[in-house]
Amino acid sequence: MHALNTWLLAIDASWANLITADAGGSTGTTRRLWKWELHQFAARTGLAITVCHFPPGTSKWNKIEQRLFSYIARNWRGKPLVDLATIVSLIGATHSEAGLRVRSELDRGRYPAGVVVTDHQLARIALERHAFHGDWNYTIHPHRP
Repeated sequence: MHALNTWLLAIDASWANLITADAGGSTGTTRRLWKWELHQFAARTGLAITVCHFPPGTSKWNKIEQRLFSYIARNWRGKPLVDLATIVSLIGATHSEAGLRVRSELDRGRYPAGVVVTDHQLARIALERHAFHGDWNYTIHPHRP
């Protein structure tokens, strides 16, 4: 969420209300912390955030993976990835003839493991499930507790 917060604060976030995410990992469909952090963001910004998860096993259709990662891989091909600074620098130097420009920065934040979102916190999230696969597609509306 830190990366998402940083990015949305750097742009006019008033239009950025759709997030596509994998169905597994830290942004998984059942991850309470993911939904709680989105709720916190929605409450801070007043934006409703719509999330559409890729069904399990279909992350290959993720446009970020198709449009970005291949250029990053080409850019650092054959270069030793000796430390984080080198990796971040190579990612940030990625571009394409079609106009792709990548910005990257190293996040030195420390994030605690094992954060638990309680049933009470989960109940405070204004989550509207969509008619089609509501577990994968939903909108989190801003509301103040």
